[in-house]
Amino acid sequence: MGSFNASLDKGFILVGFSDWPELELIFFIYILIFYSVTLFGNTAIIALSRMDLRLHTPMYFFLSHLSFLDLSCTTSTVPQLLINLHGLDRTISYGGCVAQLFISLALGSTESVLLVVMAFDRYAAVCRPLHYTTIMHPVLCQALAIASWVGGFLNSLIQTGLMMAMPLCGHRLNHFFCEMPVFLKLACEDTEGTEAKMFVARVVIVAVPAMLILGSYAQIARAVLRVKSVAARRKAAGTCGSHLLVVSLFYGSATYTYLQPKDSYSESKGKFVALFYTIITPMLNPLIYTLRNKDVKGALWKVLGRAAAMG
Repeated sequence: MGSFNASLDKGFILVGFSDWPELELIFFIYILIFYSVTLFGNTAIIALSRMDLRLHTPMYFFLSHLSFLDLSCTTSTVPQLLINLHGLDRTISYGGCVAQLFISLALGSTESVLLVVMAFDRYAAVCRPLHYTTIMHPVLCQALAIASWVGGFLNSLIQTGLMMAMPLCGHRLNHFFCEMPVFLKLACEDTEGTEAKMFVARVVIVAVPAMLILGSYAQIARAVLRVKSVAARRKAAGTCGSHLLVVSLFYGSATYTYLQPKDSYSESKGKFVALFYTIITPMLNPLIYTLRNKDVKGALWKVLGRAAAMG
């Protein structure tokens, strides 16, 4: 038995998907493809948001932050997973594990807060259209983005600090990266007090933002129902549909992973859920916004047209 920050000469063994050796090569190929699509799609969103003047709006400013978060979050876990699947090395040092835990949790927490900010932006656009430019002033947008990052990293700092103080038994993590629910399974003493504090922190960063977003969309739905024009309703639905789909994907998986009791958490199922929100969702987000958004598609075709002309 030893604390999380005990002897640095030992590390953790990441079991990954070694229980299904016949699937590891398939996982490796598909995850590498998904990761490549994620890198390309999110980088394209960031580049388009900066290059096209039509996308210099609060919505796309926040979308570029979301894309950067998806890029960073995926990169914090997938390279380690690919090495694990290739069978080259299934170990990770204490320092590496702490860093991965902190970074992945910080980025995920930041995204949770950012999605609330994006919901507020959609609320202002639909419910207060005449005052939208006044409400979503560039200074406020910058402040909200900074608050998202600060809040996410602060939450991660608190939870990682509490985790490092917990006594752990064993060095075998039944996961493909260092994630909090797996560490809670390794706790070898009565840690109810610490776990309660960590659960409160997770509720604040997952459940509270989810409720705020639901409240925002309830107001948006009421505003849309008052509109008599069918075209205006479709425009409002299109404005919010992409964001609402992204919210559903993110909070659905986050709720399963972080808001269930430790004893009912299944490590095997947890690995597959983690695949969804660390790989699938970051890959889908650019596709969702591109396929459902005329402005992004227009900007993309404009850039491709320029590239073809130069070629």
